[in-house]
Amino acid sequence: MGFEVTDMEQIENRNDDIEIIGASENNLKHINVTIPKGKLVTFAGVSGSGKSSLAFDTIAVESAREWQSSYPLFLRNKMPHYERPKVDELHNLTPAIVVDQHAIGSNSRSTVGTAVDVAPLMRLLFSRVGNPSAGGSMAYSFNHPAGMCPECTGLGEEMVLDENRLFDESKSLREGAVLFSQFSSGWQSYLYQNNPVLDPGKKLCDYTDEEWDFLKNGSKEPIKVEFRSNNTGSVDKVDYEGVIPRFHRLYLKRDITKLKKGLQEEIISLVRHGACRACGGTGLNPKALASKINGYNIVDMMDMPVSDLAPVLEEIDDPRGRSLAVQIKGYLQRMTDVGVGYLSLSRKTETLSGGEAQRLKMVRNLGSSLSNITYIFDEPTAGLHPADAEKIGKMLLDLRDKHNNVLVVEHSRQMLSLSDHIIELGLKAGTAGGEIVYEGDLNGLMERDTLTAQALKMPIVVNEHPIPWSEGFEIHDAHKHNLKHIDVTIPKGILTAVTGVAGSGKSSLMRYEFPDRFPEAIVIDQKPIGTSIRSTPATYTGVMDEIRKLFAKENGVSAKWFSFNSEGGCPICKGTGQISYEMAFAEPVVVVCEECGGHRYNPTALSYKYKGLSIEEVLKLTIEEAFDFFENAKIKKLLQSMLDVGLGYLTLGQPTSTLSGGEVQRVKLASELHKTGSVYVMDEPSTGLHAKDVELLLALLRKLVENGNTVIIVEHRMELIAQADWIIDMGLEGGTNGGEMVFCGTPRDLLKCDTSKTAKYLRDYIR
Repeated sequence: MGFEVTDMEQIENRNDDIEIIGASENNLKHINVTIPKGKLVTFAGVSGSGKSSLAFDTIAVESAREWQSSYPLFLRNKMPHYERPKVDELHNLTPAIVVDQHAIGSNSRSTVGTAVDVAPLMRLLFSRVGNPSAGGSMAYSFNHPAGMCPECTGLGEEMVLDENRLFDESKSLREGAVLFSQFSSGWQSYLYQNNPVLDPGKKLCDYTDEEWDFLKNGSKEPIKVEFRSNNTGSVDKVDYEGVIPRFHRLYLKRDITKLKKGLQEEIISLVRHGACRACGGTGLNPKALASKINGYNIVDMMDMPVSDLAPVLEEIDDPRGRSLAVQIKGYLQRMTDVGVGYLSLSRKTETLSGGEAQRLKMVRNLGSSLSNITYIFDEPTAGLHPADAEKIGKMLLDLRDKHNNVLVVEHSRQMLSLSDHIIELGLKAGTAGGEIVYEGDLNGLMERDTLTAQALKMPIVVNEHPIPWSEGFEIHDAHKHNLKHIDVTIPKGILTAVTGVAGSGKSSLMRYEFPDRFPEAIVIDQKPIGTSIRSTPATYTGVMDEIRKLFAKENGVSAKWFSFNSEGGCPICKGTGQISYEMAFAEPVVVVCEECGGHRYNPTALSYKYKGLSIEEVLKLTIEEAFDFFENAKIKKLLQSMLDVGLGYLTLGQPTSTLSGGEVQRVKLASELHKTGSVYVMDEPSTGLHAKDVELLLALLRKLVENGNTVIIVEHRMELIAQADWIIDMGLEGGTNGGEMVFCGTPRDLLKCDTSKTAKYLRDYIR
């Protein structure tokens, strides 16, 4: 018995491309598509057209699911479990590495070094070569008891009470001169209003030095203060304690996160942060700081710009640390290659711009020497200046040339021009999307009339009639982060675009300096919103609260009955509409809840109606339909904000977990626009938006200006920059080579500026 030999020519000609048959995830309409391997493939289309559903929810999920199936069952049980995507067939997949837009860690202990996985290597290097040795690698960590400063527990800072914010000298104690709520009301107020030394009716401005010292610091001799219990009527005696030592003991030397949010905010408002005096702000103990390599301790090295650190590591010749130094240099080189070589490893991630954070994620994920891998990127150029986007494009091409498959979800003109193959989904968004409208190269796309083709063929027009201005917000000596003590005036009543390469100081100026000096500004930053099955556009924007009130009033019951997270929820699925069955070592099985049929609500909640519809039926309305359905002014105002950002096609109850990145960005924008204010600061509002969606955004920004508001955007999209009334360009480069104002003026004047990188790309785009 023999085996049939397959013809070699047949094998060579066999199609090895990724084949997808019958994809139906989210809004995909049972589509078939072939994705060529060894190419840079871009998924295009308007926000909500189905790009992410195809790239991430179908290809990435199935790749991860099948790859995990190769592991033993006991290991699979400890890994994330993935449900098989809604697709009939998927062929020729390879292992996938996903670089998405989920935010990197941004707590007070997260740094660039931890984000790119270099910090552990640096600690290991010092544990081997540092002299004198502080101990093992954790002896150099400010997050571990072996290395942290005992005074600040590794945070590198201490909270200092600002006494000037604590007292109102124009008032007496009885009138509330102590501004901290816990000391000016309740039983604690007895300490200050009923002690035998201070007159509670005397204004603080009339106090003697002795009275001030007694109020603030207390008495050297114990003094008892009597107060009567409201419950029992009994008289208790407590020791008098000065305002300042009492505040320190009760609120600065304890974890305030356990307190009510309002009280936390009040405490924070009364303190300022300063460098820890024990460790000098390093977060490390003396033993770790004393350990050095070639005259540098670990803080010295971590504080250097990455581009300066590499040569220092080159000088390490100790064989115990040489291999580690080479490994670390590889990470540093990748950081330099993507344009963030100016960052230091000690830089807090919470201070990074969106573009900087995005590139760090890429550095972390691109150090592999594996080939024939499918890399899937979610808008790798989002938040990047065109100059920085060029570097990302080169890196993606290099990745492709190393025999990998590179799939990119993108809107950028630059990325589309680099693509070997383009797959556009549409025609529109939501239920009107989910279809393949084009497959092929850029030349073929330009001959079509798809929304993406229309956007590419649409010329970028410079604002020839900017709104004149006479008054502005004056900022003097701005020096946060890399800002070099600049003075700048930001016009009032117009649309201003703040531009510049990543790390040039844009975010430092508008996210830190401006809000500190003008706290009345409404700042819409890039912090992610919750994207769970329980979060919907209606809940996030606040319109659901008003709808529940309306239903409650109409039916004479509690508003809790109209929340699927409370009394109104199905008791079986707890308001999720589905049941997930863990299958021990196999993938979980998710089924529609049989009790509620996926409606999320219990029968009692569904029995209540408003204008003939149940709460579940209302949540099935699109935002456009809901706007016509409701007459309540507050509800219509909130719905209008979502219509203004082009989300009318979404349903009120659609989980935010099913939204695209562009849709999530617009939901967040809508949630802020209904607020009453006159100054809006928006950090990259165009992130995740197709050019057609950018048109809607521009119209919205213009509308805000027409209504008498000041609008300031931190932006890289040339369509928005060209249409601004005023431009402030930061640079020239990022990091220590940035922080200066390169240009300020109208878009037309910017075109004449030879030193501005923004001007260079704007000239290229309008040709």
